Amino acid sequence: MFLEKLKNIRQLIILGICAVVIGAVAGALDAGFGEILIFLTGVRERYFFPLILFLPAAGVIIAKAYSLFGGNCVKGMGLIFQVGHGEEDVIPLRLIPFTVIGTWLTHLFGGSAGREGVAVQIGATVSHWAGRKLNLVSDSKIFLVTGMAAGFSGLFQTPMAACFFALEVLIAGSLQYTALFPAVIAAFVATWVSGSLGLEKFHYNLQTQIQLDPVFIIKIILSGIIFGLVGAMFAHGLKMVKDKLNNRFKSPVSKIAIVGTFLVILLILPGMGRYSGLGTNLISASFYGNKIYPWDWILKIVLTIITLAAGYQGGEVTPLFSIGSGLGAALAVILGLPVEFAAALGYTAVFGSATNTLLAPVFIGAEVFGYSYVPYFFLVCCVAYVFNDNKSIYTAQKNLQDML
Repeated sequence: MFLEKLKNIRQLIILGICAVVIGAVAGALDAGFGEILIFLTGVRERYFFPLILFLPAAGVIIAKAYSLFGGNCVKGMGLIFQVGHGEEDVIPLRLIPFTVIGTWLTHLFGGSAGREGVAVQIGATVSHWAGRKLNLVSDSKIFLVTGMAAGFSGLFQTPMAACFFALEVLIAGSLQYTALFPAVIAAFVATWVSGSLGLEKFHYNLQTQIQLDPVFIIKIILSGIIFGLVGAMFAHGLKMVKDKLNNRFKSPVSKIAIVGTFLVILLILPGMGRYSGLGTNLISASFYGNKIYPWDWILKIVLTIITLAAGYQGGEVTPLFSIGSGLGAALAVILGLPVEFAAALGYTAVFGSATNTLLAPVFIGAEVFGYSYVPYFFLVCCVAYVFNDNKSIYTAQKNLQDML
């Protein structure tokens, strides 16, 4: 018994050391990726036209590269989930340059997409590779979850949210506690490394004075229902459009070329790039009093779905933040809530609904907007989670109820 405990402690120490290295590497790669993405975003904003005209050509390059050299890398986040569920064995290292360069091209030429998919794939790939080389634990999922936490945390610098995101996203309704210790260490190390290297973090010091009463609670619950339905709508719409386009186009190159041409027109018409990129402009508008339109969140949903379904690279989370904050700002007028408070609720709850996670969005709210508002984030995220109908942007995500 004593020797067994010593063995377990020794393994924890080794896992902790590995987690430090994984967090440092993922944080550094996230910082480099994020800094270049910010630079390319600035270039696109200055030269939106004519750069947007080359979006179809950029898409063809992405699709052709994946077709010729990508192999399983074309699955992206789906491959990460399949490895996590034991359905695939290997995450090739080349996944990192494929997803990074593809995302840079998507953003430079005006696609509407996120960035977290890249960060999570970076962390998962590095950690999975380390786990295979070291062969320290029987459960490879421990290293995978550790890397996912590090990748998410290094990009958004929200270590607690990143840890819970990685723990709960593979199987909805279940937490992978076997990976808790290394995931926590890797997440905090990645945050520190990326921040030290200069990657900026979005933070808004929410200072809304709350007058808690039954009417106010009812307003939060109504908001949560709407946020949950919108998150589910995004997840369902993304899957549906992907399936329809895949059935319509047998070649990924022709698909991205034709849909990309259509996308150029859509992105030019409603405000010359207002809905291109991450959507951070809409997030800033929601919190800093700039112009936000009631239809901003709808158009961001549509254009992000088309961009990702066409085959462009990136992610969904930052667009979900912008969709949620824009929707929250619109609901604030209808429900009589403070705009920045409602935007913060939407920022967290739509993300939680679309990813089918509960604890991660609550901690996102705490780490971005302030810990004193955790009870309200918890309430709205619980309601959104209940009303999302188990939909998720990660189609390879499994549900605990279905596994029992």
